[in-house]
Amino acid sequence: MWPWEHAIVGYLAYSVCCHLLFRDSPSGLEAFVVVLASILPDLIDKPLAWEYGIFDAGYAIGHSVFFIVPLSIVVGTIASAVGRPRTAFAFGIGISLHPPGDVLYSYVSQGIVQVELMLWPVVTLSGPPPSPGFFESFELLFGRYLADLLAGDVSTYVWLQFGLAAFAFLLWLYDGVPVLRECLLEGKRMLPETSNSSSK
Repeated sequence: MWPWEHAIVGYLAYSVCCHLLFRDSPSGLEAFVVVLASILPDLIDKPLAWEYGIFDAGYAIGHSVFFIVPLSIVVGTIASAVGRPRTAFAFGIGISLHPPGDVLYSYVSQGIVQVELMLWPVVTLSGPPPSPGFFESFELLFGRYLADLLAGDVSTYVWLQFGLAAFAFLLWLYDGVPVLRECLLEGKRMLPETSNSSSK
């Protein structure tokens, strides 16, 4: 899955959980954390594989349940200790949905179930990176994706992706545009301070 697909799925799942469990919308911090956590496995594994050659494939420690579960427990413990249990919940949902999303994508796109994507180091994937370097690899893969879209080769999966993106956007609006809302409020708060200091 592409990073934005993981972010969409993570935000949708967390927002729905918030409405069902807490009867509330995600806060800006929670929305930021769930999106960051949902792409964190790729932020760890892709550069380590494609740029530094530490892993043979872009699915290693960051995608492993043997890393994700302990990391979620540590983050949950710290967040709960500082009075942010919902932020811990957001992190856990975001990062936990990432590997199953990749397994689902491999099934949809290739017709194979690759559970091994999330079992490092018990199972390690091999194979050379698609090109030397992280940015070159991303450019190559995204170029293929974009070329298919521009050629009008839009699969049912991609249409589903667009539908989920539209739904996530509408839900984000319904939630009160978290993250953007906090940024705007902070900007408004800082404006009077700036004008007061400049008038002295």
